[in-house]
Amino acid sequence: MKLPFALPLFLAAGLAAFAQQTMPRMNSVDPGNGKAGDEITVAGENLEKAQVAKVYLTDGKNDVLVVVTEQTSTSIKFKIPAKATAGRFALMLLTTGKEPKLMEQPVKLTVEE
Repeated sequence: MKLPFALPLFLAAGLAAFAQQTMPRMNSVDPGNGKAGDEITVAGENLEKAQVAKVYLTDGKNDVLVVVTEQTSTSIKFKIPAKATAGRFALMLLTTGKEPKLMEQPVKLTVEE
């Protein structure tokens, strides 16, 4: 008799797990350095527009929004903005959805003068 009561709980847990948004992840950046105006390609997974709203360069204190020129599920291309100063930056993305999150990625880019 207890099985009919447990079944809805299992179904609800399964649906909740299925409904969770897959998280985007950046795995590599090519080239690893460049100057303002250079095009950079980032490879990863779940990077499509439905998952990633914006991409930033960050040094931990300052964030610089980049303009994405091409975006697919496995790559994002952007140009290094003119206002990016020289230095080493992490890539950070803003997710889409009801609760957008800023996520610093484990890939780095060196901006040259």
